[in-house]
Amino acid sequence: MAEFVDQAQLHAKAGDGGAGAISMRREAHVDRGGPDGGDGGSGGDVWLVSDRNQASLLGFRDHPFRKAENGTHGKGKKRHGARGSETIVLVPVGTVVESLDGEVLCDLMTEGDRWLAAEGGRGGMGNARFLSNRRRAPAFAEQGEVGQETWFNLELKLVADVALVGFPNVGKSTLIASVSAAKPKIADYPFTTLIPNLGVVRVGGEYDMTEFVMADIPGLIEGAAEGKGLGHQFLRHIERARVLVILLDLAEPDGRSLAEQEAVLLRELEDYQPDLIDRPRLRVASRSDLVPDVEMADGDCDLVISSVTRRGLDELVGRLATMVAQARRVEEGPSMAIKIHRPAERMVSVVRHDDGAFEVLGRAAERAVRFSNLTDDGALDEAVRRLEKLGVARMLRQAGIGEGAKVIVGDVDFDWWMDKTMAGLSPEDLPRRPHTKRAAR
Repeated sequence: MAEFVDQAQLHAKAGDGGAGAISMRREAHVDRGGPDGGDGGSGGDVWLVSDRNQASLLGFRDHPFRKAENGTHGKGKKRHGARGSETIVLVPVGTVVESLDGEVLCDLMTEGDRWLAAEGGRGGMGNARFLSNRRRAPAFAEQGEVGQETWFNLELKLVADVALVGFPNVGKSTLIASVSAAKPKIADYPFTTLIPNLGVVRVGGEYDMTEFVMADIPGLIEGAAEGKGLGHQFLRHIERARVLVILLDLAEPDGRSLAEQEAVLLRELEDYQPDLIDRPRLRVASRSDLVPDVEMADGDCDLVISSVTRRGLDELVGRLATMVAQARRVEEGPSMAIKIHRPAERMVSVVRHDDGAFEVLGRAAERAVRFSNLTDDGALDEAVRRLEKLGVARMLRQAGIGEGAKVIVGDVDFDWWMDKTMAGLSPEDLPRRPHTKRAAR
C-alpha cells in the first residue's frame, strides 16, 4: 500500500531562453546584405496542475526536482530557435503552495486548476531585430534570459464532502469501510488510523444517484488544536469538508458521556479554526452494538448507528447526501470554475545597500541589459535607452544617489555620474569607447 504524504517540497526550474544570433547576410550578388540573426527560443514553463487521480504528495518526498526544457539559440538567415517544452507537475486537489517563509502563494482547490510555478526565460533577440535607419549594421544581440528557479513548500488539505470527527477508536474506519469501498486498517486499539482515508459513498438508484466523498480523519485528542498528538497534521484535513459528522462513542471511553465528548471535540475544532463549528454537522452515536440499552442516547444525538450490525447506516448516508447537496448548491458558481494562477510580476524598484550601492530590481530592468556584448556602442545605447524608458534614472535620483555611487542591474554594475544639468549612467565606467557620450535624463 502506497504511503500517504501530505507535506513535501518542490524545486521548480524553468527553462533558460536561447541567445539571439549575430549574423550578417553574405551571399553572392547581394550587396551589403545586412543583419539576419534570428531570435532565440523562450524556455519552457513549470506548471502545477491539480488532478483528482493524485492521492498524496508521495512523488515529491524523494524527488522534489521538476525542470522544463531550455530554448534553443537563434541562427543566421533569421532562423529562430525552438521554444522549450513546458513541464506539467500533477498534484492532488487541495494542494496549497507556500514560499519557504510560509507565505501562501496558491491554493489549488478545484480539479484542473493551474499555477505557474516557474516562468521560462525569454529568448534573446537576434541582431536583425535592432536594424534601424540610424543603426544599419548592428553587431550585437540579446542573451537568453535565465529561467526562474525556486523552492516551494507543498501542503495537502484533503477536499472531502464529509469528514468523520471523533476520538480514537470510536469506529470511524469501520464506518467508512461499511458505506464505501475504502479499505482502511481496522483494529481494536487507539490510533489504528494514522493517515486520512477517503471513500466514495453512493446513494440512490441509476437515475437519482448522489455521490459524495467521505474522509476518515485520524482520531483527535484533547489539546489537538495546540498540536498535541499530531493534532495540526490531522485537523488540516477537516478545513475543506462541507459537512462534519461528530462521531460519539456509546461505550463512553474514560467515563465521558456523549455530551462531554461532543464538547471536547467542538472546542478543539473552534480553537483550530473558529468557523468549523458553523459547518453543517450531524451528531452520531456510534458502536450501539456494544451497549445493551441505546434508547437513552436518542436525546443526546441526531442518530444512533452500528457499523457492525448496520443499524442506522442507510438513514445516515441518506441524511448526509441531502446535507452535501445543499452545501454544494451554496458553493455553485464562479468559485467552482477552473482557475489559472500566474504570480504578479515584480515592478521595477531601487534598493540601497549598506555599502552605499544601489540595486535596481525587477525582471524588466534585468532584461534591459541582457546583451551579449555591452562593449559595443550600439548595445550600450540600447541598454541605456531601455533603462531611461523604465524610469530608472528618476528612481535613482529619488533614492538619493550621488556621483560615483555603484549601480547594480542584474549581472551588470556601473558608476553613476552627475553634473549641474544632467545625471545618468557613466559612459566611462560602463565598457564603452570614450569618443561617444550619452546621459540619462
